[in-house]
Amino acid sequence: MTGVPRAIALTPILSARYREEDLARIRAAAPGARLVMVSMEGHPDGPLDDVEVLLRGPIAAGVFDRFLVRAPALRWVHSATAGVERVLTPLAAERDLAITNARGVFTEPIAEYVLLMILSVVRRLPQLLELHRERTWQPLVSREMRDVTIGIVGLGSIGQAVARLSLAFGARVVATRKERAGGTAELPADLSGIAAVLPPDRLTELLTQSDFVVLAAPYTAETHDLIDERALAAVKPGAWLVNIARGHLVDDRALERALRDGRLGGAILDTIREEPLPPTSPLYDVPNLLITPHTSWSSGRVLDRSIDLFCENLERYARGEPLLNAIDRSRGY
Repeated sequence: MTGVPRAIALTPILSARYREEDLARIRAAAPGARLVMVSMEGHPDGPLDDVEVLLRGPIAAGVFDRFLVRAPALRWVHSATAGVERVLTPLAAERDLAITNARGVFTEPIAEYVLLMILSVVRRLPQLLELHRERTWQPLVSREMRDVTIGIVGLGSIGQAVARLSLAFGARVVATRKERAGGTAELPADLSGIAAVLPPDRLTELLTQSDFVVLAAPYTAETHDLIDERALAAVKPGAWLVNIARGHLVDDRALERALRDGRLGGAILDTIREEPLPPTSPLYDVPNLLITPHTSWSSGRVLDRSIDLFCENLERYARGEPLLNAIDRSRGY
């Protein structure tokens, strides 16, 4: 790929409209390119026959495939989400498209969300708020982070950021990590305090010793229902599960049973299988289960970083250079 693309298609990203300054930055990165706005349902405001690049938000896989049929010149798709399961369709594979994602854009706010939730449990914030509502003066005994083991399932950019914050608070950290073919990648020096980095097939070892299990792995065929009945049976009694990855990593019914019978201390889900979760869902009534509306990534800086990354890749595309955050189809991320 080389040269400024003739046309660029833009779907809504991050639940936000494009600001005028965003469009100006895209035009500056690809001077002369025609911009085509595409709705969440896949309806464009102009022809798609010469579109070479798609900046894709959370459109459905079926909508994406219909777009592909109408855009024969498409060569590169940039996903404004970290997950690309809705992009890695059989039709996209046939077209041999270049696919990049937003890895790194959401790292900091998600890591901060995870630590917020862990600290609130360790320092017993929910109970303190309940005492306040009851106007009851009753000091509670809490734990210190140095007495907590945090298990991170998936040591990518988000998992590493969670580890850094956890280590800064004095927690013990263990993690699982799938290495790329061809060798073992070294971790940054500031993560040398991680107690153990295990291969995915030793997940049970992580579960048995973790007070908090943080799911930060990508969604692939291998991670579907990763936390199922068997995994939950291995979890340390009283531990908490925190899912900021994808809802399909967790068997909801098995999780509900583990919470109701007291095997788990609790769970915090920022992502679930059915989004948005309808108000009639029985999950809202499960004890010690906190559901947040897929908001861990949210920050005033995220949209800026998203546009920065896309524009940098647009310039690389024009120069014929390798694109940042290229997806490995064989791994699914």
